[in-house]
Amino acid sequence: MGGISRRALFAGSVAGAAVAVLPAGPAVARPKSAAACASYRAEYHFTVPDQWKNDPQRPVWIDGEYHYYYLYNADYTTGVVGTAWRLATSSDLVSFTDRGVAVPKNTTANGDVWSGSAVVDTGNTAGFGAGAVVVLATMSPHDGDADQAQYLYYSTDGGRTFTNYGTDPVLPNPGGRDFRDPKVIRDEERGRWVMTLAENNKVGFYHSADLKSWTYVSGFIKDGIGVLECPDLFRLTASDGTVKWVLGVSANGKGSGLPNTYAYWTGSFDGTTFTADTADPQWLDHGWDWYGAVTFEKRSPSGVLDQTARYAIGWLNNWDYANTTPTIDCDGFDGTDSIVREVSLKRDASGVYYLASQPVSGLDDHVSRTVDLGDLEVTGTRVLGYTGVAYELSCEISWDQLRGAGVQLRRSPDGGRHIDAGIYDDYAFLNRRGTVNPDPTGRWQESHSPFSGDRVKLRILVDRTSVEMFVDDGRYVHSSEAFPYLIDTGLALFSIDGTAVFENVVIREFTV
Repeated sequence: MGGISRRALFAGSVAGAAVAVLPAGPAVARPKSAAACASYRAEYHFTVPDQWKNDPQRPVWIDGEYHYYYLYNADYTTGVVGTAWRLATSSDLVSFTDRGVAVPKNTTANGDVWSGSAVVDTGNTAGFGAGAVVVLATMSPHDGDADQAQYLYYSTDGGRTFTNYGTDPVLPNPGGRDFRDPKVIRDEERGRWVMTLAENNKVGFYHSADLKSWTYVSGFIKDGIGVLECPDLFRLTASDGTVKWVLGVSANGKGSGLPNTYAYWTGSFDGTTFTADTADPQWLDHGWDWYGAVTFEKRSPSGVLDQTARYAIGWLNNWDYANTTPTIDCDGFDGTDSIVREVSLKRDASGVYYLASQPVSGLDDHVSRTVDLGDLEVTGTRVLGYTGVAYELSCEISWDQLRGAGVQLRRSPDGGRHIDAGIYDDYAFLNRRGTVNPDPTGRWQESHSPFSGDRVKLRILVDRTSVEMFVDDGRYVHSSEAFPYLIDTGLALFSIDGTAVFENVVIREFTV
């Protein structure tokens, strides 16, 4: 949460909040009612059914499907504050079924329920029964910094409904300013549970035998990227067979010229202490809007765990402008997630291990239309005949000599508005400046990631209010919100100071 009161954010007046601006252009008039505008609801990304959502909670595999919990406020438009955990289930991580609120808010004096994690207690270590689902989550009875503590809820019906384990915290606050977002994993090798906890500029590590009593054992400190939130810890086997541990956090590095998304370190973990390979993190997303992200286990339909890959999902928003969206007026909700990604560990030519991302393969089963445009040569700008507001575009761009190349997405009929994505000199970029977007300052418009070479692969997911660009098999990803006019449906290719060949240009549409 970057040190900002969650309740203060939710308590702001919704009326008048959803005003998006077009930098260097006109202000966008907000529709007066839902009847005055067409739908902005995403076609193939997860969206909250109504009202508000923010942080994803790590999905868990139960009875052959993923249980995805997320922070939900049913009272968002009335100004009543606080979040519960709402549940959706999915077998393919593309199509989700809403299951309603699982962990309710305001049922005890501790108030609403913040971020945390769920685990399946197969060994009955907590005493609620073998297979009970246990949630550890932060609550703050007075919405203060010093009273954030960790509380326990449990479920004996497969994670559908939860009961509070009393009203006392299982991990009280020792007096720290920030003390939240517990992420719990099972250390089978040592027969115990391990928790990572966000503690301002530190990730704290804790041990427990029963999920009810926790002991602090070590800490990992990182300054310069804001308040650390939503920690993550997991182990992956790389493509070369090397096993690495990964520690991740949601962090705001904008003040240092870094992303405001998910920072991570590869390294080793001995059950107590995490040792990073390097002091500085890498970033799982370089765009402006992939926050509160979680990774989770990849399992086969029969439940077999894949040690070489994980899934990840992030909130397609940013606390700097969380309430600025036309969806609340047009569709009655504010809350969209990224596409679920498959994340794997790879080693680059310099020996650095990194996480590569690709859209979940389940998308392939939802393709409703494919447009194969083949190879296209472009000098300057080439407008394509295709139009749409929700699709995937993939291509490989090659050239002999030029400054830049890429695509214009959601292009207006007169060509004056568009979102640009591609490469320029020594970086890849995603630029939303040329269309309606939520950043009122105009500062956070173009995101960058490193690039070199004379060929690049792009895979770009466009939906009604978002763009996600995967560069070179997911070595880098950029995710950002944007709210183009609904009449802006065009698509163009461009090159700068040279000729580019766009090879194997394919567009896919999805039905979910």
